Amino acid sequence: MIIFDASAVVSAALKEESIPGQALLWADRNEVFALSEPVHHEISGVLDRQRFALSISPERKRTVMGVIRDRASWWSPTLQVTDCRDAKDNKYLELALASQAKIIVSGDNDLLILDPWRGVRILRPAEYLSRTTSPP
Repeated sequence: MIIFDASAVVSAALKEESIPGQALLWADRNEVFALSEPVHHEISGVLDRQRFALSISPERKRTVMGVIRDRASWWSPTLQVTDCRDAKDNKYLELALASQAKIIVSGDNDLLILDPWRGVRILRPAEYLSRTTSPP
């Protein structure tokens, strides 16, 4: 089980062949995405922002959201967490607890500073890729 936060998804959407784009595709082929309504809402909302609408085509947005959503395992976290210095990012931690995800992929320093958090690794897309594509 894996979680991608909005920063990682937006980076992947901006440029398909980028490291975040490669990380998203790798995860799509090899992992199950954990998703909750609050996380889905935030990712969708960020992709809808005007500054990204100019850089991300509607087709690319649909493709990226489809990757995250289509085979996702949906969760409704019940435990509230207040560990992140940016309160709006606690939804990713709550989802990790509910889904027992082992990794959150993020470019957000407010989450990255917590790594490791309660047994959950919080990794930049490049770190995630290097861990998953390296031989043991």
